[in-house]
This record gives sequence, C-alpha cells and structure tokens, in this order.
Amino acid sequence: WANDPGVKEFFAFMKQYMPNADLNNSNYSAGYHYAQLMVAVLKACKDDFSAENIKRQAASLKDVHLPLLLPGITVNTGPDDYLPFQQLLLRRFDGKSWVGFGKVLDDQ
Repeated sequence: WANDPGVKEFFAFMKQYMPNADLNNSNYSAGYHYAQLMVAVLKACKDDFSAENIKRQAASLKDVHLPLLLPGITVNTGPDDYLPFQQLLLRRFDGKSWVGFGKVLDDQ
C-alpha cells in the first residue's frame, strides 16, 4: 500500500502536521478518516450550517469514498442508520502481509 495515492496523501499530511507521530498508532488514521468525513458533511451542507442541516447531511451520505479506505468500501448513512462503516473485506496473513480476499461484504 506504500504507493497507494490515499496512503501517500496521509503520510504527507502526517509529515507536515505531526512529523514525530507514531504512524503505527491507528488513532491517527481514524482521526484522519473522521476529519475527511466531516469535510464531506460540511460540503454537502452548502450554505446552510445549521445544526439541523448538519445532522440531516450526516444522515444522508451516499457512496462517500475516503482515501484510506480499501477499494470498494464506501460510507453510507441514512435517517435511521448513522453507522458510517457497514462494509468489510476479509483479509488473511500470507506470511508477509495482510491480503484481502473475496468480495466486499456489507450488512445488506
């Protein structure tokens, strides 16, 4: 994944803003994900940044792709379903690294 554009973008961000951070700490990538997700919500708000509209937009995300997500994984929310991540790709260790296999699974 070292050559993946999303990973490169994340590493460049971290190098600029947190050069001494331990990149093995997954809290950094999680925070990066959620910050980008918030940007998507705010962009969807257009010019209406009321609390009601922010909640409405956060509850209507469709096929939002974040740079660090695995291919085929997107964020989807709904008025009665606020959980942003509802898909997964099974992975197994091949002796050197974790390798995805099969199709992306979702809760549908």
